[in-house]
Amino acid sequence: MHYLIQPAAVGDAAIIVPGDKSVSHRAIMLGSIAEGVTEVSGFLAGEDCLATMSAFRSMGVMIERPADTELVVHGVGLRGLQAPRGDLDLGNSGTAMRLMAGVLAGQDFSATLTGDASLTGRPMQRVITPLSRMGADIVSRDGKPPLQIRGNPQLEGIEYTLPMASAQVKSAVLLAGLYANGRTAVTEPAVTRDHTERMLRAMGVPVAARHGRISLEGPARLTACAVGVPADLSSAAFLILAALLADDADILIRDVGVNPTRTGVLDILRAMGGAVTLENPRNLGEEPVADIRVRSSKLRGIEVDPALVSLAIDEFPVLFVAAGAADGATRFTGIGELRVKESDRIAAMATGLRALGIRVEEFDDGAIVHGGRFAGGEVQSLGDHRIAMSLAVAGTVAEGPVTVHDVAAVETSFPGFEACLAGAGADIRSVRGDSA
Repeated sequence: MHYLIQPAAVGDAAIIVPGDKSVSHRAIMLGSIAEGVTEVSGFLAGEDCLATMSAFRSMGVMIERPADTELVVHGVGLRGLQAPRGDLDLGNSGTAMRLMAGVLAGQDFSATLTGDASLTGRPMQRVITPLSRMGADIVSRDGKPPLQIRGNPQLEGIEYTLPMASAQVKSAVLLAGLYANGRTAVTEPAVTRDHTERMLRAMGVPVAARHGRISLEGPARLTACAVGVPADLSSAAFLILAALLADDADILIRDVGVNPTRTGVLDILRAMGGAVTLENPRNLGEEPVADIRVRSSKLRGIEVDPALVSLAIDEFPVLFVAAGAADGATRFTGIGELRVKESDRIAAMATGLRALGIRVEEFDDGAIVHGGRFAGGEVQSLGDHRIAMSLAVAGTVAEGPVTVHDVAAVETSFPGFEACLAGAGADIRSVRGDSA
């Protein structure tokens, strides 16, 4: 399947995007090992989160779904999970695999985590190393999935310094720490998203955080609570950019999560001249939310502050498109982690932008994008949902039709993306087959 985007005017709109993927994953996981019933609203019904739900059902957790975006998770407590009968297939989700490795490390049974071709090519040694130090026995294929995890109900807490900033690795260690004897502490070199810490606190687990060191005492007991999932800022970023690049648009995106560990994309777009403001700030449980207003703006090239990388790691594909439309050059550095995502996102975006007439200089941990005007053309997403959506946004302001190939993976994180972008005025449609 591919997208065909024709030149069209994105205009004024009020938009709601789906729920936050990171929070949705954690609501299932922590709700499953809590005591009591966790009611989840705003759940992201994307393929990644549905894979996580299926995995916990396979381990004996009853999860009801009374509506598309609502879950009722009947927690089994810290020690209540059961050995699955088969492998746990997590599809395309690196978040699910790394976090679940932490949960499974402390069980009294063995389980195997696997996924699709993309996921089984992604590096997992970064979680294997600390979990092994805690006492887990994990067998992998040269540090890549499948992961055969022989749980150890007598894990020991550790002090661990992350070699690179990673919310997924931090979370995996903290989740294992729930089962461990004594204190588990993680020190991170840069701030990363803190959804795990916030939800643990909401479920009654004291989590300390000071000067980049996050710690908890185990074994710990979780108490179920209601979880409201805000709209996903990573998904909103595509609509934000579409509005910024339009000639005359004023878009309001409602109820978006604006956790300060996630808002690097807004800081970068504002530094480029984007008119992005927050309205009606409030809290949804432990998570800050706001309505985001975006007005069309003339963007300029900048040198992106490397300190913002960990606060915008998933949004760099869309920021590459912003740079392609800006006046002057934009330099990205310190983003080497993008090379081991669902695709090599630096190479994928460089190739896609070049196909649309934008000059890109690529190097190991970044790129320089020289702004210009997007030509029509055909581009490949490499089966990466964020590459597909980013290049589709480029198509909204291209000088001719743009075809984005291999877009089925968009359903992993943003079901309804096509309708949402069309609702803002874009001319986009899905076409099955290999040619436009």
